[in-house]
Amino acid sequence: MVIGGVIAFCILLLVLAFLLPRLSRYPERGGEKVAGTGARGASKAPGKLGEWLAKPFRTSSRAMSKSAATGRRGRSKMPF
Repeated sequence: MVIGGVIAFCILLLVLAFLLPRLSRYPERGGEKVAGTGARGASKAPGKLGEWLAKPFRTSSRAMSKSAATGRRGRSKMPF
């Protein structure tokens, strides 16, 4: 369920970044903030367990920023 939410949010960011590049930065930061909070909380677990628990949050944050950057890059290549 969480994976589906992250995928849906990435698609939303991709479309939003393509249509409204400047306004897409705020939802992107919000999503990264939520993922960062989860990663910080999970990384407090001891030893390797903390690294393993924080990894999905870091990966989802990276996917969100990559999705938005791809949308902005696609918009910049359009002729209009």
